Amino acid sequence: MTRAITDFEGSWQISRSIDDRFGGQKATFAGQATLIPCQDGSWKWEESGYLTLGEDAPIKATRIYYWRPAPPQIEVFFEDGRPFHSFDPSGADTAAHWCDPDDYRAQYEFKDWPQWQAIWRVKGPLKDYEMISRYTRA
Repeated sequence: MTRAITDFEGSWQISRSIDDRFGGQKATFAGQATLIPCQDGSWKWEESGYLTLGEDAPIKATRIYYWRPAPPQIEVFFEDGRPFHSFDPSGADTAAHWCDPDDYRAQYEFKDWPQWQAIWRVKGPLKDYEMISRYTRA
């Protein structure tokens, strides 16, 4: 199925699990994301919720990215404008980001649309974790 950036517009519930094999800790994040259009043609993706590290008390966490349509891809940028990665929202797709010395690899899955997920696997000298983010319409 062909999807455009407009199909992601609006609010999403996020359920995220993080398995940090390097640090030997598990974490969760629960919150909401919104995708809204900006005047410059980009789209603001803002996540806000609570991160729980192991048995610690939850802490407030937020993150902002900017998405730009580049059919059939969606390009994702960090809040400061640096490129992050791109993905094809039409089906399962992979993405990658190199942040020396760490390698970030993602698998996007859209088979249960409008529920979808992104699985990030991160490896580096001081990193080894898997982060699974599940999104459902709010």
